[in-house]
Amino acid sequence: MINRVRHAPATLRNREPILAVLKRLLPVSGTLLEVASGSGEHAAFIAPRLSLGLIWQPSEASSDALEDIDAHASAADGSNIRPAILLNACDADWPIQAAEAVFCCNMIHIAPWEAAQGLFAGSSRILANAAPLILYGPFKRNGRHTAPSNQTFDDSLRAQNPRWGVRCLETEALPLAGKSGFALDEVVEMPANNLTVIFRRKSL
Repeated sequence: MINRVRHAPATLRNREPILAVLKRLLPVSGTLLEVASGSGEHAAFIAPRLSLGLIWQPSEASSDALEDIDAHASAADGSNIRPAILLNACDADWPIQAAEAVFCCNMIHIAPWEAAQGLFAGSSRILANAAPLILYGPFKRNGRHTAPSNQTFDDSLRAQNPRWGVRCLETEALPLAGKSGFALDEVVEMPANNLTVIFRRKSL
């Protein structure tokens, strides 16, 4: 069955570095909400390698993706992975009331800016003081691309949809985070000119 579900080739390249960062950041128990789980392969690989007291809750905005996510989790014997839920980051109400962490990989550049706004707003509603919102993907730094390949990728995204594109950490993500009740905690350089960016929920 698993060979008929959707695969994301990039997952094989970035899952180990992402796992290393998450192991260092995440609590040993509670719930991690993954927003925009895609194929579900990050959940299937990473969750069983974390503390089994930490429950991984995958989600996607498209109902068509939920079966694939659950199939990957089942094949990985992910006992700490919950069934995927339908969640659109832009919605004012999310189907989860609280979490100890939120993880979002490769979403905000392949979506309108409203999706990033919704991600921060929703995460602000469900995270407690100092809990992390963890983003992974390409970012501009101080208005500039960090590599020619990111420029090419950005151009291809905007050609597909003018509302998509690689976001700038300093001029777009950080101001949005501040307005949403988050402070920048750490920026980790990752392979293939990507970043893991960790925000922390500020005191309420």
